[in-house]
Amino acid sequence: MQKLQIKTKRLLISHFDESMTESVHLNSLDDDVLEFVPDEVFDTVEKARDIVRYLMKCYGGSAGPFVYPVLLSESGVNIGYVQAVPLKKGIWEIGYHIAEKHTRNGYATEAVSAFIPIIMGLLEISELYGICHINNTASKRILEKCGFKSEGKRGDRLLFKLIR
Repeated sequence: MQKLQIKTKRLLISHFDESMTESVHLNSLDDDVLEFVPDEVFDTVEKARDIVRYLMKCYGGSAGPFVYPVLLSESGVNIGYVQAVPLKKGIWEIGYHIAEKHTRNGYATEAVSAFIPIIMGLLEISELYGICHINNTASKRILEKCGFKSEGKRGDRLLFKLIR
């Protein structure tokens, strides 16, 4: 998978480099990450550095995951990420996180909306899934705004699907 560079009105979706380690560490400590995706918490800078290095290596393959930082265009500050993660052969899930101090500004919707057509084209897929915790109303709204349709519940998760 190639490295991406997607520009929106306020954001740049790019590729990771090791200089982003500290921001990855700090962004992962948000309360919503702790609650909804605790496996994406990197409680030390060393763990964040390891994951950044791993994600950088993934750009060179085709298996994924493909995770890209979301940066503010004006300042270059890393405020989160968007990602495509394989669920099983040919089936992909979108994921995203915007750091808590940058939420409620529409950044996640803006990033996901820009990312979807590019990543689906690169992966050559016509379906993309979104999965969120049943109590994560913000994530549910983002998926719906981006065109995902509810596929129901699976345990404590809501399943959404986008077909293009």
